Amino acid sequence: MPSERSILRDALGIAVASGAYAISFGAISTAAGLTLLQTCSLSVLMFTGASQFALVGVIGAGGSVWAGVATAALLGARNALYGLRLSSLLDVRGLRRVAAAHFVIDETTAMAIAREDPRQSRFAFWATGVALFMLWNLGTLAGALATHALSNPKVFGLDAAPPAAFLALLAPRLRAREPLAVAIAAAVVAIAVLPFVPAGVPLLVVALLVALFGAFRRSG
Repeated sequence: MPSERSILRDALGIAVASGAYAISFGAISTAAGLTLLQTCSLSVLMFTGASQFALVGVIGAGGSVWAGVATAALLGARNALYGLRLSSLLDVRGLRRVAAAHFVIDETTAMAIAREDPRQSRFAFWATGVALFMLWNLGTLAGALATHALSNPKVFGLDAAPPAAFLALLAPRLRAREPLAVAIAAAVVAIAVLPFVPAGVPLLVVALLVALFGAFRRSG
């Protein structure tokens, strides 16, 4: 059907773009000190780009693994909200429910809710999820292997890649006044607590404060 071909085309386009982005994650993760197996396991088991970048960014900056995990968990919490929206739409049971939960990310949610026909929504979700999962993991492997082939990844500036990745994720969200104000306030708080806490903890403190601000704003 033409509609399904259109969905497949869109899903593949998203997957190709994300796969290219995953190459940078594989390289950044390896430069931060993770092994090839650890890097690839993150993409297989975590499979949520922003949280993965957050985790390796904290570790690459010298923070503890637990600080990185906590930051990644805060960023990934939004997927639980997506799951509430998609639960009735996908209507899956058993092992398919487990697979569906693993595929609940920004891109699959956007593709699913953009369709009015529930059947097409389900097809868009699974098509995007499977394509993205495959190319994201292939991209991660390619980036990690390429970096492992270098005697010293820092020669190419990859040690500076984690903060650069954070800036790339943040920049598109700073076009309105409120997000810009929140970002500036977060930077001030992070700099203020930096001398008093271990590396990686300032990011966790800021993430908690922003989450509290968001909850308070919605309740108000």
